[in-house]
Amino acid sequence: MSDQLTQEQIDAMLNGGTDDASEAESPTDKLSQDVKDIIGEVGNISMSQAATTLSQLLNREVKITTPKVRGLTISEIVSASEVPKVVTKIDFKQGLVGSNILMIKMEDANVIADLMMGNDGKDVSDKPFTELELSAVSEAMNQMIGSASTAMATMFSRRVDISPPDVKEWHNPDEAAIDMPNQDELVATIAFNMSVDGLIDSEIMQVLPLDTAMEIADIMVGDEAEVVYGREGVHVQLAEEPEAQAAEPAVEKKAEEQPAVSADTVSVQKPKFQDLTPNNDKHAPRNLDLIMDVPLDFSVVLGKSRKTIKDILSLSTGSVVELDKMTDEPLEIYVNGKLIAEGEVVVINESFGIRITNILSKEQRVRHLNKD
Repeated sequence: MSDQLTQEQIDAMLNGGTDDASEAESPTDKLSQDVKDIIGEVGNISMSQAATTLSQLLNREVKITTPKVRGLTISEIVSASEVPKVVTKIDFKQGLVGSNILMIKMEDANVIADLMMGNDGKDVSDKPFTELELSAVSEAMNQMIGSASTAMATMFSRRVDISPPDVKEWHNPDEAAIDMPNQDELVATIAFNMSVDGLIDSEIMQVLPLDTAMEIADIMVGDEAEVVYGREGVHVQLAEEPEAQAAEPAVEKKAEEQPAVSADTVSVQKPKFQDLTPNNDKHAPRNLDLIMDVPLDFSVVLGKSRKTIKDILSLSTGSVVELDKMTDEPLEIYVNGKLIAEGEVVVINESFGIRITNILSKEQRVRHLNKD
């Protein structure tokens, strides 16, 4: 038997003996390590917040591991994805460009839906994934991505708004598709291992388009660096700092040109402040005409009721929900979400209307809020 090392053994030694060498040297992974570090840190913080939200929804402990960031194409992600899967996509409406995609196994989604409906999340492998389960998972994914977006807004010091989630099911490879124009487009994938109280222990993946990933990296590095995308891939280019020695003579010259101030030329005076006496002129203009055309939302509340997620998901056509308002009680009238009056229902030319019976004072509104 020859003692000569094979090329595979040499490559393994050069790569530290790990099995991740092929992944690290993937020809399609054009995200440099500095970009991966930035995207990974943002993903770690935002998804940690999302895991906290999921933990509160399920009333179970949720843990995620340190993320693994890679640059892949859409076609590579789809071909490597195991089905069935639940894929949630949101678009950024403000604060960021692009979208955010969350991918999770359908078996894990079934566990999440079962827990949200008040069950124990066990023995759901053979349970069908119906519209009811899809609605529950959609709400969970919506709140998770919403929490992640809120965390990013805090990090970026800007408002981040998202669109309602678009949730799709991949039952077979033919249905596996991500809605993007170019399937060979490079995107950033952030993979976590998520565990839920012994019921779930699998990978959950976040997918960011390249434009979104580049904008996030650009925001995080600020004015000190620039995110560059070229033939060699995406990387962060640090800005050149001016040499300290070149700045010193300019400071000395400025100090030499500064004229000396003689103590004899300094005069001290009492400060003069603007008169703050209240203006009691009763004829001062009110300028109310400037806001007369501002639109306000006018709404009438028939009644309210508090339900659990399980109760809401069990609603169907013909369900009856009991409200907290008696039939002879006045209805509440709100303007821009503020309670201002009470009234009663009337019919005007086959349309509903409201007759105002009482304009509430400030004390009455306070008592109403305290009662709620």
